[in-house]
Amino acid sequence: MLRCLENRVWDLRLEDDSHVVVKFYRPARWSRAGIEDEHRFLLDLQASEIPVCAPLALPGGGTVGEQAGVCYGVWPRTGGREPDELSDDELRGLGRLLARIHNVGAMKQPVDRPVLDADTALLDPLDELLDGTWLPPSCEERYATAVESLADVYAERLADVPLLRIHGDCHLGNLLRGREGWFFLDFDDFALGPAVHDVWVLVPGHDREAQHQRGVLIEGYRQFRDFEPRWLALVEPLRAARILKISSWIARRWKERSFQSTFPHFGTELYWESETRALEELVLRIDP
Repeated sequence: MLRCLENRVWDLRLEDDSHVVVKFYRPARWSRAGIEDEHRFLLDLQASEIPVCAPLALPGGGTVGEQAGVCYGVWPRTGGREPDELSDDELRGLGRLLARIHNVGAMKQPVDRPVLDADTALLDPLDELLDGTWLPPSCEERYATAVESLADVYAERLADVPLLRIHGDCHLGNLLRGREGWFFLDFDDFALGPAVHDVWVLVPGHDREAQHQRGVLIEGYRQFRDFEPRWLALVEPLRAARILKISSWIARRWKERSFQSTFPHFGTELYWESETRALEELVLRIDP
């Protein structure tokens, strides 16, 4: 079994000594329709000759199987090199790749995937954490105030921004270089959201070097798809949304030993103080 906190992923050797990867989806995390959305997006990308690892057709038809209420898919085993430092030319190439992915993403609407609006991205996970009494009294009010401020800004700035199918989690750990060039893995978190979300997750830093890299990435992106500079005003609220997403995800699964060993500092007062300060800094960083 390959290491994975969310799903169960197995590398299987077949009778002809070839390999496939079987992914069993965690029950109740996604509906079958939502999993089919993911597979459909990948197959759409493959049909547009964009390098991705797309699911294989199953003997009974379709790409999603189900056994005892657990959905699964079968994938070709792929390999590649993880990125180290990316040159400007590589960043431009990734920008072009991301734009092509978004061009395909804009062609259809998903059936049952989350929409990255202010409620789903910020307020719902905040309510989940507050209802679970995870936050200590020393942080609760500050934490909630910061999230609510960021949600207000995000809702206002998102109002006239187009939403499309995006990868949703395209950090460098989900990027490999194979025989056909760079390709993204793990579309589990794909959502209907603004294109800038994938841009900032790929180049997440705040410093001058990160700003340069993001500019080069967008330069390549614009060769295949429009990118409006005003969309960058969504980055700080989207950073907050990622903070909330991770904390609420860990809280939801905290009873599992694997989570307790992987995130030993979660839930401590020091953890929440650090998270609260990070959110407050994002509020201060937002341009008026």
